[in-house]
Amino acid sequence: MKDLDVKKTIDLLNTIMEFELAGVVRYTHYSLMVTGPNRIPIVEFFKMQATESLTHAQQVGEILTGLEGHPTLRIAPMEETYKHAVKDILEESVNHERKALELYKDLLETVENASVYLEEFARTMIGTEELHNIELKKMLRDFS
Repeated sequence: MKDLDVKKTIDLLNTIMEFELAGVVRYTHYSLMVTGPNRIPIVEFFKMQATESLTHAQQVGEILTGLEGHPTLRIAPMEETYKHAVKDILEESVNHERKALELYKDLLETVENASVYLEEFARTMIGTEELHNIELKKMLRDFS
């Protein structure tokens, strides 16, 4: 086992927390902007994504404070595209989830062979983000 790089881990956890909190805002916004005949199930999907992003941010914050870090009050920058067709929203969601996946992979790389708990947490989150990518791509199929 190697020593955990606590500072790097805390910095990365703060970046992830900012990103997950941005996801809460992003998915809440999307849930409000969906129109059309399939609105209700898509709105519910985005509300669930927002709730899950908040849960992830809280989980990350608990780990961060457990490492004696200080959780950020910031959220990651977000761009408003003003494109609210379901296809556009889903494509933006795929990009968001892809970035989340990269962040959790960075976390895994940082904590690997230093903390079994943090490795397992990172792997679980990677699995969750991969599943989101699959779901979103399936939702996008009808638009191709």
